[in-house]
Amino acid sequence: MLKADKSIYTLQFGLVCLSSFLFSASFNMLIPELPAYLSAMGGAHYKGLIIALFTLTAGFSRPFSGKLTDTIGRVPVMAVGSIVCFICGFLYPVLTTVAGFLLLRLIHGFSTGFKPTATAAYVADLVPVNRWGEAMGVHGVCFSTGLAIGPAIGSTITDHFSINILFYCSSLFALLSIVILSNMKETLKDKQAFKFSLLKIKRQDIIEWRVIPAAVITLLSYISYGVILTVIGDWSKYLGTSNKGLFFMVFTLASLLIRFIAGKASDQYGRMLILKISLVLLAISLLWIGFAGSSISLMAASALYGIATGMLSPTANAWTIDLSDPQHRGKAMATMYIALEAGIGLGALLAGWLFVDDISTIPVTFFVCTGITIAALVYLQYGYKVKQTY
Repeated sequence: MLKADKSIYTLQFGLVCLSSFLFSASFNMLIPELPAYLSAMGGAHYKGLIIALFTLTAGFSRPFSGKLTDTIGRVPVMAVGSIVCFICGFLYPVLTTVAGFLLLRLIHGFSTGFKPTATAAYVADLVPVNRWGEAMGVHGVCFSTGLAIGPAIGSTITDHFSINILFYCSSLFALLSIVILSNMKETLKDKQAFKFSLLKIKRQDIIEWRVIPAAVITLLSYISYGVILTVIGDWSKYLGTSNKGLFFMVFTLASLLIRFIAGKASDQYGRMLILKISLVLLAISLLWIGFAGSSISLMAASALYGIATGMLSPTANAWTIDLSDPQHRGKAMATMYIALEAGIGLGALLAGWLFVDDISTIPVTFFVCTGITIAALVYLQYGYKVKQTY
């Protein structure tokens, strides 16, 4: 057990945060450009699958990454995620048919199925129990900075060079993430050597039932993000924003400072209070996005969305760790991420179903997301009773 007064600001913590920054920028710099890229190949009707297929394999791989994180170690599993990103960047320019592109999105999803699961367990190993919220907030700042910078960089590279150069830059960021991992110390004490029998997943390896309440909130609240990933580029362009990555940059930058504050606040005042506040703000922001009538209004709504998700994410992560068994921390984080990927995937499918290059359907899509977010708040308020955690 770590001492309560141990600082979270160590070299190892800094390295894992830097690696996460590079990793998140690597895969997220592609997002704003992929819908138009798929349409140019004749796959406009498959836009909803850009995110849905990615999250499908991410979710499918979570039980494997959770089990491996708890057996062979945190660092090797993080490395697998970065390596997949590195390879996929070189394959996008090669697989230039709609079928090839969708297959590659399936493969690319394994990256986020592995690295975030092991990273969250690694961070929890490093820091004292009473500072989990703060640590998740700080790490979230680094991950979110990559999310913010990635789309803006991606659109800039595509505008000035080509989308193939964008794919190669994505691989470069992933490679740098791998290099950093090579200098990180393993935190799992009783790690095992890899053997293929570890890939045999039993029913009890899939879900950590202790963390289901946190998973429910995560699933319901991330449906809106799947919708945003799918349609916000078209909605931004319709409202007069030329850079399709600007929405992502604004909402992610807005979340940076609040993540650090919200993490510490959840340690001090409790997870439930911060989660409820964040869900209320999330619902308001989604209504605002749907009603936005100009680029400025959309960017303001984006900022509020960033504040809401910046409060929600580190608090939900810390709550998951609170509820979990320390011996199954990898499985617990995998369970939470399965819910996250399911939420994003369902949101992408919802957007793809309601929106097929018909801009008039986008507001309705966000109003539906508002209702789903309110359902999460109702569950937290009336459907779940919890003892106070940190």
